[in-house]
Amino acid sequence: MSFELAVRLSEIALGFLFLLQMGEHLRSASYERLLFIWRGVMAVFLVTGFMLSFVYVSLIMNALFILYRFQGPYNGGSDRMSLLLLCCLAFAHYLPEQYMKEMALGYLALQLILSYFIAGYVKVVNSEWRRGRALQDVFLFSAYPVSEAARRWADKPYLLLVMSWSVMLLELLFPIFVFNAYMLYAALFLTGLFHLANACLFGLNRFFWAWIAAYPILIWFSSQFLGT
Repeated sequence: MSFELAVRLSEIALGFLFLLQMGEHLRSASYERLLFIWRGVMAVFLVTGFMLSFVYVSLIMNALFILYRFQGPYNGGSDRMSLLLLCCLAFAHYLPEQYMKEMALGYLALQLILSYFIAGYVKVVNSEWRRGRALQDVFLFSAYPVSEAARRWADKPYLLLVMSWSVMLLELLFPIFVFNAYMLYAALFLTGLFHLANACLFGLNRFFWAWIAAYPILIWFSSQFLGT
């Protein structure tokens, strides 16, 4: 994948994520609603590729106002990833030399790789995850809006054990997949399904779009090693 195509695909996906965020806040207090309408309007420009030099400045200013309003990234990891993606894409747009632009996106790709590996490491050193009990507790006691049908998965400990180890191995081995195009596409398909399942089961839709938006950059980054 070319550098330009990777950037454009990530911009489109990030813009779609920002539009979803705007929709979540249309019934918020007036100041908060205004912040996310501002973000949504700029997201339309980001998706279309219109006036990007202005759009990136505007979106970064908007992100700073939102960080101040909520005293940090109020939605945790997904907001951190979307902010990282926004900043790295902005650097790739403004930096004067091509190698500088590539370094900015390379940093983003490394952060994406580490996000999976560290998540896998944190799980595998936890005995509750190794026994499948952590995932069982997620379905039993999750504060997220889990359906009754999904909660019944907690009654299938052997299935949850397999699921737990499948997730941990996928995350721990993720850095290796960068060095083989077919393995990388397979891994991204599986991690995408994982994020989609979390969105459908627990309503974690922001994580799906925040990570998916960075996938084109990782594919480009991998191609630099593989010479494709």
